[in-house]
This record gives sequence, C-alpha cells and structure tokens, in this order.
Amino acid sequence: MAEKKSDPIVVIGLGRFGSSIALELAARGSEVLAIDSRPKVVQSLAGRITNIATADATDIEALRQLGVPDFYRAVVAIGSDLEASILATSLLVELELEDIWAKAVSRQHGQILHRIGAHHVVFPEHDMGERVAHLVSGRMLDYVEVDENFALVKTHPPKEFVGVPLGQSKLRRKYGVTIVAVKSPGEEFTYTTADTELSYGDIVLVSGRSDNVERFAELP
Repeated sequence: MAEKKSDPIVVIGLGRFGSSIALELAARGSEVLAIDSRPKVVQSLAGRITNIATADATDIEALRQLGVPDFYRAVVAIGSDLEASILATSLLVELELEDIWAKAVSRQHGQILHRIGAHHVVFPEHDMGERVAHLVSGRMLDYVEVDENFALVKTHPPKEFVGVPLGQSKLRRKYGVTIVAVKSPGEEFTYTTADTELSYGDIVLVSGRSDNVERFAELP
C-alpha cells in the first residue's frame, strides 16, 4: 500500500514524545487516534486531539473495539514501561498493521521491538543527544543523520569555497561531500548548480558520509 498523508494513524502512549507526535500529526491534517491508559493524560489532551481514548493498549480486545485493525500506520510511543511497549507492539503485529513505528529506550529494547515485528524503531533521546553533541562541539548550525553513517549538515561555507563556482571547486573530490542547497541572507534555500558561487554570509546544506561532513564543517 502506498504511503499517503491521509492514512489514519494510531499513537499509543501520550507522554512527551507521543503527545508531541499526535498533536503535530493532527495539526498537519492527519486522522489520529491517540490512546493512553492514564485518564488524566487523556483528559489534558482531549480538547486538542479529536479522537482520543483511555484504554489498555496491551489488551487486544480493547484495540479491536477502538477500530485499531482498520488503521494502516501506528506509533508505539511507550517508553518507561518496557513490557507494555513490547506487548502493545506485538499486538499491532498480530492485528496486521502494515507500518509500525516504535520508540525504544535502549539498544536491547530496540532489538526486541525489531524481532517481534516493528517496521521502524526510533531512539528519540539517543538521537537528540547525538545531534546536540554535534552542534555544541563545532560550527554546525544543524545536523541530521539520515541513514547509518550518512548525514545532512547546515553550516556556513568555508572560506576556500567562497567566490568559486562549485563546478570548479573540486569539493566532492577533496572532501567527499556535496553542497545541495544554499541560502543567502534574506532569501530562501535554492538548489545549487555548477555555476553557484557562495558568499561568506550564506548558509549551505551539505550531504555526505558523517565523518566527511563533520570534517567539512570544521574548515575555517
């Protein structure tokens, strides 16, 4: 089944991570069913999420009554209760949801979630910690690891590439990275071409292997 923005999404667990996901999805116009076992949490979000329910996500009958088998995509955002996280994920697999995302709080937890059938496992605390570590330790304005050992970095151009058309800079040969977009002061990001010349006040988006983009971002 092709991914669609309109696909309804179940979010199980409404702590900080789960509630942020549910609220953002709802704001983007997605149909969301938010589930948490804590009545006070559900009550606090009831005015902001249309479809929200107090239920035990480790009870397959409760999930069936809420119509969860009719959903295509689900997010298990339970973090503190590992048993509940694993059981809820396994029930979604049993209900044959086609796209299951699950939050993990450790590598071991993540491995278990993968083994029982989660299609995507995320480590929000670890990923955010890694991202902030990259930002505070250098000149990067933003850092996103888009795949294992491949990253996208927002930074300022090093002085050796200022005023030189990118097609003549031998950037990829020297540093193994590609500048994919540039933003001049007061303007929007635009794709770069071989004729693009960078200025000192520009911001660039650089892609490549993680070690290469980190090395590039540290150039003076």
